[in-house]
Amino acid sequence: MFVLCLISIPSGAGEVRVAVDTDFTDAIMAITPMFEKTTGHTVKISYGSTGKLYAQIQNGTAYDVFMAGDSEFPTKAIKSGYAIAGSQFVYARDKLVLWSVSPCLFQDGETYLRGSTFDHLAIANPKTSPYGFAARDAMDMLGIWNELQEKLMPADSMARVFQLVADDEADIGFVTASQLRNWTGDKGSSWKIPEEFYDSLDKTAVLLRHGKENPAVY
Repeated sequence: MFVLCLISIPSGAGEVRVAVDTDFTDAIMAITPMFEKTTGHTVKISYGSTGKLYAQIQNGTAYDVFMAGDSEFPTKAIKSGYAIAGSQFVYARDKLVLWSVSPCLFQDGETYLRGSTFDHLAIANPKTSPYGFAARDAMDMLGIWNELQEKLMPADSMARVFQLVADDEADIGFVTASQLRNWTGDKGSSWKIPEEFYDSLDKTAVLLRHGKENPAVY
């Protein structure tokens, strides 16, 4: 397994360039110092939505490793020749949650969504974010996707979605369980979206073609 395996023996300083989905920000920031101390290498991290990072890879940005928010984009990277076949693996799995900073706003999130008594619903862009795609699938499952279009507040990343809800700019939003675990404010109201409402949110990483010859990656 490449990058962040934390068992390498230092063999000369190098640099690993990693493209990371914003939803994994807190975890990668915690892991990186251990990797750097153990290996003697440095890590340069670029954050963004999975779709935008993939577009950068397509445009020639020299990343070594792609840590996506799903499995679709790394698979696509392999098929398109941007990544190394056989290097893809699942590094995390997340769950989707409907959340508001307002306490006691709802207990049954499904009933609340169907009632449509809110003004703004934050959601990651389904075209660039696997979480936005999952949120759209969940609303499709509930039969409310079309009727809620005017209430949606699309965001470029899950970090932005969370900020919109945390700052009360959006009444509610589809965030992740990992984001809520790291939240130190009031719990507010939350509803775990049934996992049968959307495809599993496996986060997978892949070794990119640029990183194949970089000894710091291994």
